[in-house]
Amino acid sequence: MEHPSLQPGTLWPAILRRTGHALRRGALRPIETTQTLIEECGISFLVRQVSSLARKKAARHAPEADAGARRAVNPFLPYDPDLFVADISDTHVALLNKFNVIDHHLLIVTRSFRSQETLLDLADFAALIACMAEFDGLGFYNGGVDAGASQPHKHLQIVPLPLGESGPPLPIESVLAAARMEGPIGTIPVLAFRHAFAHLEWAPAASRHAAHAALDCYHALLEAAGLRPIEVNGELHHPAPYNLLVTPRWMLLVPRSSECVEGISVNALGFAGSLFVRDAAQLQIIRNLGPMTVLQRVALPAVRER
Repeated sequence: MEHPSLQPGTLWPAILRRTGHALRRGALRPIETTQTLIEECGISFLVRQVSSLARKKAARHAPEADAGARRAVNPFLPYDPDLFVADISDTHVALLNKFNVIDHHLLIVTRSFRSQETLLDLADFAALIACMAEFDGLGFYNGGVDAGASQPHKHLQIVPLPLGESGPPLPIESVLAAARMEGPIGTIPVLAFRHAFAHLEWAPAASRHAAHAALDCYHALLEAAGLRPIEVNGELHHPAPYNLLVTPRWMLLVPRSSECVEGISVNALGFAGSLFVRDAAQLQIIRNLGPMTVLQRVALPAVRER
């Protein structure tokens, strides 16, 4: 069955319309937060803390049992029509993130079930690039539960920039100019954990070419980070969890060792310089450890140079 494809200039207006509609219908449930900046290693880390009012409201309306029930049900098959934003392609749709911390947080979801453990493919990158051509945003992928994925159904994500009310639009970019490149792949000196970085450039008008270039770059990053694909039931899977960050200018991949540090969950946005905590006690843990140590503890040790 053929589906309409995303038309240039239509996505951002559709996001705004659907956000208003979903809020009125109660389908969209934003998580209210307060924001704190913590400077370390030349990065202004943005830490969002759930507001006290939001915690009280959650305690009244969302018992703990609800969280387990949400994880057991696939929210994407079928998806909530009130959260539907646009058809992207024959393979992907765009949905609003129901429990969003950042306004206009978009999910790029496969129409049929694909595992979040499978490698990203050309259709995934084509859908991501089609959406990212429409507004200034950060694309990311949480590859597996230990990388912060909350749903097993394959989905990429985009958040608009700037990430916060203050500080730089994308905190991690303050250290990217210092990248040490060995050919097309490099590393960032201040990131004291295993990762792989690449410069990227695509023209929205050449989205097909851009998707191929992004896919090739992704494969090169996986190889450089030591994540060689494995075959599972005839599909290529990543052998370990990882996070991927994508902009039109660069791509960063970070293999993961665990999902959280002292109860603080970290997903791909952590490596963009944006962390999320439930309360003041968790914020203090980040202050005490330092944001970079938090990231280091959920990542893998850096590969030593020979």
